[in-house]
Amino acid sequence: MHPADEIRGVKSNRLSNKKIILGVTGSIACVECVRLARELIRHGTSVVPVMSPAATKIVNPDALWFATGNIPVVELSGKTEHVFFCGKVKDPVDLLLISPCTSNTISKIAHGIDDTPVTTFATTAIGSNIPVMIVPGMHISMYDHKIIQDNIIKCRKLGIGFVEPSFVGNKAKMADIDEIVAKVIKKIGRQDLSGKKVLVIGGSTTEKIDDVRVISNISSGKTAVWLAKNAFYRNADVELWYGQSQESVPDFIKTTRFTCVNDLLKLLKNTNMKKFDIIFVCAAIADYIPKKQKGKIPSEKNKLVLELQKAPKIISKLREYSPKAKLVGFKMEKNTDRLTEKTFDLLKKNHLDFVIGNTTKNLNSEKSEIWIIDKKGNSVHKKGKKEQLTDTIIDTVLKQK
Repeated sequence: MHPADEIRGVKSNRLSNKKIILGVTGSIACVECVRLARELIRHGTSVVPVMSPAATKIVNPDALWFATGNIPVVELSGKTEHVFFCGKVKDPVDLLLISPCTSNTISKIAHGIDDTPVTTFATTAIGSNIPVMIVPGMHISMYDHKIIQDNIIKCRKLGIGFVEPSFVGNKAKMADIDEIVAKVIKKIGRQDLSGKKVLVIGGSTTEKIDDVRVISNISSGKTAVWLAKNAFYRNADVELWYGQSQESVPDFIKTTRFTCVNDLLKLLKNTNMKKFDIIFVCAAIADYIPKKQKGKIPSEKNKLVLELQKAPKIISKLREYSPKAKLVGFKMEKNTDRLTEKTFDLLKKNHLDFVIGNTTKNLNSEKSEIWIIDKKGNSVHKKGKKEQLTDTIIDTVLKQK
């Protein structure tokens, strides 16, 4: 077994049965192409490298042979590799990913010039309507050149997708590998959320006691982040409203941060909530808000009594703001005693489509145990990693007519 086969699909099967041509050009960022190829393979795909002559001077083709298990195409031969993989054939590849892509290669593709293996593959793929994705990597002065920008526009008009560079100092750096992989999955993976707008409200609120102290809820934010990522992978237009939890959010997820219940109320009032097709509310939102005291409460006190008031229920307001959206709430209890009953009561009271019941047992864990309750009282019980469970939740929501 080749080392590439040992890691195939170890992270997910989102790209299983997919074939990707990885075009590598002569940017110094091509030193990252081995890591990129391996990460794509970890999601199940097969990767065939194609290298420009300039790229072979930076990365030895044997490195990509090891990384992918496929001999890199470094020059075209009588096998007509560009036609075999990207022509109008019975079994073409699913994507031509050019990463990194130099300004030179962008300009050649824009003008139909194909004098390297990578540009010839691009010409063939475009002519065969095979998806092409470009990941630029170059000096900022090259990227900002007006002609290069015009050529990027020409490429976009041809239907070519771009993964925008990250701008650091004087560099337009190749995007982070996780972002590239996520956008590849979005492009050629499951697309059953295409055209759907999804909102995820997650993380915890914090409410001020005085100018320096707060009370909050414990929430890792993992469920919210995985819901947002999985919806993104499935080609949804995703927004995440995210509280104060510690789970990091990928840069490719559009994120609005909130602190307290009043922040959420303002977001509801100032956002066109009718645009969302599905709304997930898995945030740990305060049930009680302290009466804030001015300044800082002296730390010398032997006893401190807080006055708490009932907080407005965000979930009870959602149906008013989003009358046609599928609303999915979450209900946490200490144990499973009457969990299903309480979960269904929450659903009926707030006119939700689904409620996900869970317990405090798996707080801050990568794994969880959930009960998915629908409007008819049907219950689905699942255990597993939050990554898989959130995908199951999305599956269940999509099945409802």
